[in-house]
Amino acid sequence: MRGRFITFEGGEGSGKSTQVRRLSDHLRNVGHTVVMTREPGGSAFAERVRDFLFETGKPTGSPLAEALLFNAARADHLDTLIRPALDRGDWVISDRFMDSTRAYQGAGSALAEDHVDRLERLVVGETRPDLTIVLDLDPRIGLERARLRQAAEQPANPERDPFEARTLVFHDRLRQGFHAIAAREPKRCAVIDATQTPDAIAVDVARLVTTRLGAGAR
Repeated sequence: MRGRFITFEGGEGSGKSTQVRRLSDHLRNVGHTVVMTREPGGSAFAERVRDFLFETGKPTGSPLAEALLFNAARADHLDTLIRPALDRGDWVISDRFMDSTRAYQGAGSALAEDHVDRLERLVVGETRPDLTIVLDLDPRIGLERARLRQAAEQPANPERDPFEARTLVFHDRLRQGFHAIAAREPKRCAVIDATQTPDAIAVDVARLVTTRLGAGAR
């Protein structure tokens, strides 16, 4: 029996990584085997691409160049980690996936939707998430959260990554892009208010996953 594939999306500082961990713990507690991963990343090749993309002080490429790099990492991530885990019947929980390309390079950077569609068909194919949870937050709040986190984790190097450092206009378009994706695919996507406490968000997420995917049953 094929496993389940859940992705978390949202802007900077919305708490995706925290909720990936919380949901993974919850699913393991009810008896599921869980693979926790992230994008870009999740395989040795994809992690090298991540290092290149997030190198601070490096000029970012064009929207198409970025989309190609993210999808190169995604292709290896899918072949190396995600598809084998799903074939084993595991639950895969990913911090970002294909919708981040649609939001960041598409809505945020105005890459033509046709280009995004073609890359998604080629790379993702039928391996689409069963459920995508969008953590929604005003980018002003999220960027401040991200700044404080970076300062706490790396006080000697508080410089933001190249994507966090983009303009507020970009991050507003990003939020609109995630809303548009969720509105277009309501059966796959759900939006959760990320201004709540992490505990409250985790309760909402667990309830949603149980309702949509029957996570409490084996």
